[in-house]
Amino acid sequence: MSKTAYVYVPRNSITNFTIGIDNGIWGWHSATLDKAGGREIVASLEIGDYLLFGHRGPNSRVAADGWHDAHLQRVVIGQITRPLYTGDSQVWPDGIYPERVDVDILSDDIDVTGAMLAADAMEALRMSANKQGTAVLSSSDAVLALAATRQETDPQDVSKPSEPLTIDGSTDVVRMMLGRREQRKLREAKFGKRTLLTCALCGRTLPRSLVRLAHIKLRSRATHTERLDLNNVMVACLAGCDALFEYGYVYVDGEGVIRSSIPETDLSDLGKLTRELAGRRCAEHNATSDKYFAFHRVEVVKGSPFPRP
Repeated sequence: MSKTAYVYVPRNSITNFTIGIDNGIWGWHSATLDKAGGREIVASLEIGDYLLFGHRGPNSRVAADGWHDAHLQRVVIGQITRPLYTGDSQVWPDGIYPERVDVDILSDDIDVTGAMLAADAMEALRMSANKQGTAVLSSSDAVLALAATRQETDPQDVSKPSEPLTIDGSTDVVRMMLGRREQRKLREAKFGKRTLLTCALCGRTLPRSLVRLAHIKLRSRATHTERLDLNNVMVACLAGCDALFEYGYVYVDGEGVIRSSIPETDLSDLGKLTRELAGRRCAEHNATSDKYFAFHRVEVVKGSPFPRP
């Protein structure tokens, strides 16, 4: 069962908050973690656990449960990708903050109420605010609570599952989902209301249901800002192009020309598929998007971690 730790970020830390979210990293001063059991809590977080940040709430110097109906200007949920470690690189302008975790940002909500998070979660954030932003554990799972709220308002925004809720007497499982929140907005901006879309790689025009909005630079390696950049996404069809690009079997060179990473001597069906695309111009390549295609060329194609035949 995954755990959720809560961290409050005050108004005057907005610069550090923005940098941390954009780069998928959070840090504390060692002295902060050494207080009130903070180090034990952060050290207990493992890959897959959640870190929920609350930003700009009311005065925290109130009685216990005094935040049960409070508003937070912003709530960000990250999932731990690298547990507690020590770093000395200058990430933030006002200090080193050497005690760090890396996170994959899953959601970013504004104007969140106590009712949306549950009283225990709000109390954990209030306690964190009174402990200089150290992490506080709670029995309440605000991750599921926010996911449930999101399902009521946006049922399509459901790409990342969390823990299942089992139902007695049935083999079925209800799954609450955490959405990759940028996907809906990116699709709206890129697709509009069109029902037919043209693949940036093969040039075929297909029904909307047969294309995908694909990140050019791996989403898991992209910063928060890069994930929201329309230059980092392209229309790729599900008739083969999306997978061929994702796994590095084809790539786009610096001139915008599609190339095959399969040797010419390879006469397999895969080789034939990639050579059908080779030589075409990618419709999404331009001077701005090339940095994302360059990442794909270097990190996915030449240094590909993906299996090849």
